[in-house]
Amino acid sequence: MTKYLVEAINLKKYFPVRRFLLSKDFVKAVDGVTFKIRKGECLGVVGESGSGKTTLGRTILRLIEPTSGDVLFDGESILKFKGEKLREFRRRAQMVFQDPFSSLDPRMTIMDIILEGPRTHNMPIKDPEEFVVKLLETVGLKREHLYRYPHEFSGGQKQRIAIARALALNPEFVVLDEPTSALDVSVQASILNMLKDLQRKFGLTYMFISHDLAVVKYMSDRIATMYVGKFVEIADADKMFEEPLHPYTMMLLDALPVPNPKITRARKRREIIGEPPSPIHLPPGCRFYPRCPYAMPICKAKEPELVEVERDREVACWLYQ
Repeated sequence: MTKYLVEAINLKKYFPVRRFLLSKDFVKAVDGVTFKIRKGECLGVVGESGSGKTTLGRTILRLIEPTSGDVLFDGESILKFKGEKLREFRRRAQMVFQDPFSSLDPRMTIMDIILEGPRTHNMPIKDPEEFVVKLLETVGLKREHLYRYPHEFSGGQKQRIAIARALALNPEFVVLDEPTSALDVSVQASILNMLKDLQRKFGLTYMFISHDLAVVKYMSDRIATMYVGKFVEIADADKMFEEPLHPYTMMLLDALPVPNPKITRARKRREIIGEPPSPIHLPPGCRFYPRCPYAMPICKAKEPELVEVERDREVACWLYQ
């Protein structure tokens, strides 16, 4: 038994893009990502839209097959799982998708939606109705919701149903792909508090994907910053907010609004200039080089590796190598 539940090793996912009849380029959505998630912890993944966060989450669950690299789940390679072993992995690792409006089948009742997973995996359930009611109550819903359809619920209630569906299989690992991005702020808070309570109650391990840094800090033990398919910094959540090391992380934190006009006027913001590079035609050297105020000649010539600069702190930047 290992203390790490999930380990990604040089994981890559490229999507082919046909340019002309014979030539083919690739979108490098995930490009050599290595990380570990301890049992019972929450790893937050932040970055701009298009940085590869969702693709990473789907790839480590094998919802899409990786181009190369490996993913270890409890010490075993998921790429070698077949048949019953793969079915067991599907039960132990679940995902809550970003859009609750499209992730629930509109033709199924809530009871059928939640029971679909246990039925697929032939889980022995003595009383299906009581089983679903217990799950609904766990996520803050009621018995009266059993035989309703998804269109009868608000966005926050739909996301609670999606979470109940994931919990129905008694998973160990859950990928949460921006589970509150489509919800009102007040609803977000209740969903986040519920997720933290569920993690404590069931001993769950989370990978929490979001572009909202404040939400990620609240949920996560450690945070990984992702930029155009790569991790550029991994650190303890409090350390990253107190002292970010990578220039990209610094600028993301500077973009956070501060609810105090005096502090806002006094502080000097480091703005991110320009646009991220194309994931098809990546620049040589560091990917953040064209936008970085601290860029050096070596940054343009050679790409920095993600190295440990202190305990539980990894950075991919020539400023620290």
